[in-house]
Amino acid sequence: MPYWKEVLLGCYYLASLPARRRAAVDRAALKREPVCTLFYHRVADDHPNEWTMSRDAFEQQIEWIAEHYDVISLQEAQRRIAAGENRWPSVCLTFDDGYAENCEFAAPLLLRKNLPFTYFVSTNHVLGGEPFGHDLENGVALRPNSIAELRALAEAGVEIGAHTRSHANLGAIADERVLRDEIAGSKTELEEQLGRSIRYFAFPFGLHANLNRAAFRIAHEVGFHGVCSAYGAYNWPGGDPFHIRRIHADPELIRLKNWLTIDPRKLESAEFDPGDYRATPAPVGVNSH
Repeated sequence: MPYWKEVLLGCYYLASLPARRRAAVDRAALKREPVCTLFYHRVADDHPNEWTMSRDAFEQQIEWIAEHYDVISLQEAQRRIAAGENRWPSVCLTFDDGYAENCEFAAPLLLRKNLPFTYFVSTNHVLGGEPFGHDLENGVALRPNSIAELRALAEAGVEIGAHTRSHANLGAIADERVLRDEIAGSKTELEEQLGRSIRYFAFPFGLHANLNRAAFRIAHEVGFHGVCSAYGAYNWPGGDPFHIRRIHADPELIRLKNWLTIDPRKLESAEFDPGDYRATPAPVGVNSH
């Protein structure tokens, strides 16, 4: 973000903070605090790019979040959303893709602080060591996580989630056989390798154009407990607990603060309509509704 934009955002944030605090008091009284879900990709100090955050910036964000928010799992988030009540400002932490460097700093930091997080991986990359296409286009073949690293994370209590097999743009796929291969295939492969249930799925890219009604239905059919988008929206108590909306964790702390203190300009964000994905029975869990 250009420095001048950061300054303007800081001024807007400070000017609107008293009104945000009053609104937060009202929401808490009604138990209507939204659950904010963040997603990161790669935390590292080398090869900076749009999907990499420095170690210092990540640690600063986590320190601020842990001080001001109830950091909860996706399962607990779903429980609160389904119950229609959430009194405390809450945040879920997630990662997408599966970069090896996350096991050097980000994951150990969160584990030391006993903060829950979900780690979504694309199986072609973590099973075969295949670099991501967006990294190759950027001229750097960054190493994805290995299965051994994922097993260690899972053993430490980290929720491992599926992120398709090939990091595919599911919004561009009409063939349901291909969708099922990407969605159910990634779930099956991870379950076979890790020996545990894979309960959550995240759409690669995750914007409206990258979502797909048939994909929602297939994810529900094959037993996922929830799916995550990434178009920047809040999860309100009483909403759909199966579809977890996520916010991109930008490196600038002021942008994070602006999102998490509920920017009134972002309350009217356009929602994606997933259609009637409940045509088949829901998996047993908090979101059986």
